[in-house]
Amino acid sequence: MFQNLIDSFRLLFQKEKEPFLQLRNILGFLPRDIRLYQTALMHKSLTLREKGEKHINNERLEYLGDAVLSAVVADILYQRYPNKQEGFLTTLRSKLVRRDTLNKLAVQMGLDKLVLYSGRATSAHNSYMNGNAFEAFFGAIYLDRGYEYCMSFARDVIFKKYINIEEVSKTEENYKSKLIEWCQKYQFEFKFDIVSQKILQDRNTPKFVSRVTIEGVYCGTGDGYSKKESHQKAAQQAYKHIRRNAAFVNTLIDARSKRAEVQNQKED
Repeated sequence: MFQNLIDSFRLLFQKEKEPFLQLRNILGFLPRDIRLYQTALMHKSLTLREKGEKHINNERLEYLGDAVLSAVVADILYQRYPNKQEGFLTTLRSKLVRRDTLNKLAVQMGLDKLVLYSGRATSAHNSYMNGNAFEAFFGAIYLDRGYEYCMSFARDVIFKKYINIEEVSKTEENYKSKLIEWCQKYQFEFKFDIVSQKILQDRNTPKFVSRVTIEGVYCGTGDGYSKKESHQKAAQQAYKHIRRNAAFVNTLIDARSKRAEVQNQKED
């Protein structure tokens, strides 16, 4: 409380109050070093260079924020579910910090309106930009205020105003459907293969290992006690890889273009 009074008093002496007030509405507290948050909202397409060719954008803060956010969410779930095992906690954390969730969260909070980027917002921008900015924003909170503020921001703002943990914990993800829809939307060819099948002697049940490829490029592997389960796990790995790795998507785009060229040559 006393620190909040000091920060409010400091605001009186700021020449430009509007950025501080905008961030306070989002954060619930006043930032100390506003430059951290400004950097967090700077997409790599708008990279600035300082003396010594130091590159300024939000990628480094995104790296830090990703790690801190994962730790904070793990901490919150560990305390919230004292009787749940590692598998449940890991799956739920993955749902809460996945790219789709962070993209939606950034829009709900209004961060998407503050992100700075160069040029027109393409589909690639929209797929990653807001979620990446949120992670960078979280990294800025950590550097500006420390771990406890990250905890309170996640607990009292994110999980009280925007995300219901209990509802998320009950949702079932059909990653195979998600992956197929994504491939069809962007006209990628995909294939699921059973790469191995064996009988477990202790259970006398089969276990399958599946692999998914897109445009002939390996994307994920999964195992399970049915073909459906192994397909789901392989699709989950592939889908997460696609949503988190823009460079990998570019590899798939290149493969799709080469396939199209070969088809055109055959037709000619």
